Amino acid sequence: MTRLLIADDHPLFRAALRQAARESVRDCTVHEAADLAGVLAALTAEPDIDLVLLDLHMPGSQGLSGLAALRGQHPSVAVLVVSAHDEARTIRRVLDHGAAGFIPKSASPAEIGEAIRTVLDCGSWLPPALAQTIASLPADAADTDLAIRLARLTEQQYRVLVLLGEGLLNKQIADRLSIQERTVKAHATAIFEKLGVRNRTQASVLLQSLMLGEPGRV
Repeated sequence: MTRLLIADDHPLFRAALRQAARESVRDCTVHEAADLAGVLAALTAEPDIDLVLLDLHMPGSQGLSGLAALRGQHPSVAVLVVSAHDEARTIRRVLDHGAAGFIPKSASPAEIGEAIRTVLDCGSWLPPALAQTIASLPADAADTDLAIRLARLTEQQYRVLVLLGEGLLNKQIADRLSIQERTVKAHATAIFEKLGVRNRTQASVLLQSLMLGEPGRV
């Protein structure tokens, strides 16, 4: 049985993706999540999930940060990004961070089904109108390097990194995550070492590089 996870904070769009998935893949189970925490929890609870359909903008995930976290912590799971960010350069960055393909939110149900089947067959799927342009764009070395460094973080370290990026103090992070302040300090030290930075400001700059301006959304 094929297992899919749809990650989008809009119930109507999740329903559209669910219908397209069930019409295109026989004998499939569809799980859903409305935020990044739900995605990571679902993957921990259901390690046999075959494919995640991931929105770039939802609670806990802005821009490429959610994709980076997912690929770093669950590298064996295929990811299809589904987003209104359909500029060629953005799609190139999505691929550089490990996605198996990209579905514009304007895609038809038939295109969504084709993309799902292609990736489940270990292929890659891109919007036909943009595929040639995207293929001509070189990989971004900075994105590729950052993806490798972020993959070294544990799930808890990634949570701490996000909160550091929001400007929270160690005590505030400890309260938010229900851990001790000295544990936050230990995580921060490990984060800086794994990312190759010296302090929280430099770590925040790296995280900020994953952000994308929010488009008009479906």
